[in-house]
Amino acid sequence: MDLGQTERLKPVLAAVKAMITDEIAPLDAEFLAEVGVGDRWSFTPRQTEILEGLKAKAQKRGLWNFWDTFRDGPQLNTVEYAYLAEEMGKSHLAAEVFNCNAPDTGNMEVFARYGTDAMKEQWLKPLMAGTIRSAYLMTEPDVASSDATNIAMRCERDGDSYVLNGKKWWATGAGDPRCAVHIVMVRTRLDGPKHQQHAMVVVPADTPGINKLRAMEVYGHDDAPHGHMHFHYENVRVPAENLLLGEGRGFEIAQGRLGPGRIHHCMRAIGQAEKALELLCTRSVARQAFGKPLAQLGENFDIIAKARMDIEQARLLCLKAAWMMDQGDKRAAAPWISQIKVVAPQVALDITDKAIQMFGAAGVSQDTPLARQWTHLRTLRLADGPDAVHRRQVARAELAPYSTGQNTS
Repeated sequence: MDLGQTERLKPVLAAVKAMITDEIAPLDAEFLAEVGVGDRWSFTPRQTEILEGLKAKAQKRGLWNFWDTFRDGPQLNTVEYAYLAEEMGKSHLAAEVFNCNAPDTGNMEVFARYGTDAMKEQWLKPLMAGTIRSAYLMTEPDVASSDATNIAMRCERDGDSYVLNGKKWWATGAGDPRCAVHIVMVRTRLDGPKHQQHAMVVVPADTPGINKLRAMEVYGHDDAPHGHMHFHYENVRVPAENLLLGEGRGFEIAQGRLGPGRIHHCMRAIGQAEKALELLCTRSVARQAFGKPLAQLGENFDIIAKARMDIEQARLLCLKAAWMMDQGDKRAAAPWISQIKVVAPQVALDITDKAIQMFGAAGVSQDTPLARQWTHLRTLRLADGPDAVHRRQVARAELAPYSTGQNTS
């Protein structure tokens, strides 16, 4: 049963599936093989040809900016978009081809909802056109950023400007040569209610004082040319109008941005789980050992059955979280988002690990997408809030009816 697949979604979903299967996924390996050619932090002519050629096709077919709630034409709700995100999870390039890649979708939403007309003209339009990329800078090396009230980068008013000082790391996408703008979580005051001490500020990526210290490595891989960068902001000065909404409103913007993003990550993870199970099953019937197909050895029947059941359960939970978001009550949706943020990466990671085991040594090599996928999924258990933080949120919501007058924080 395809819950929530509306009549307006079905032709779009069919077109997305076909393009991923026939045109995008077959080019993933060639695109990635080009990373080591020349400067790792620039696109080779062949990479540009692949990516821009596919993007042009997608845009011409109207398969573009699915998550932009301010786009012209039919607007997809979160449930509908979830099905598209699942398909995009099956290919390395797919999300960018359809201009639905992180962190740009979240940043486009920020500019659309909270940005000034000037910001929309300067940043939102080229992001929607896919001609620039962006980064979202929140996590810091010197504090426990899983508690975002710890965010310490200083942002101080100086006349008609704000001056930023501090360090940020794991700025995903900031290594991309097309990354033109940062949205940065900063501290604007040191007292008052803890959720009213921060703000979001828009910083052009070429602003003087932004020092790119290094590319962070994920299990030894730098994810070039996309990258996850470590920055030191030293007296970075921006106009006062670059502050979004005003001082003390950073958490308001962050929650509006991160909720949808978590759903997108989780549905892409379910797509990765489906891809891993497909590879696992194909390998298990194609290879033989000890006179039998691998599928018939050991507990492989049980592994395959459990993988299918886990995927179906995770998908239903993700669709429930997406449906809760579509009802418009962010507070009611929050524990459901936290549930799927724990479940989906764990399910996809486990199935990917089982697929690696089925492939043996080939599974950890560059000959399949499984090793790269495993590192991404393991990282996803930390991105946008680690498992423990989300489990805490789920438990607090569950205990709330039993804890009247008690502190469950």
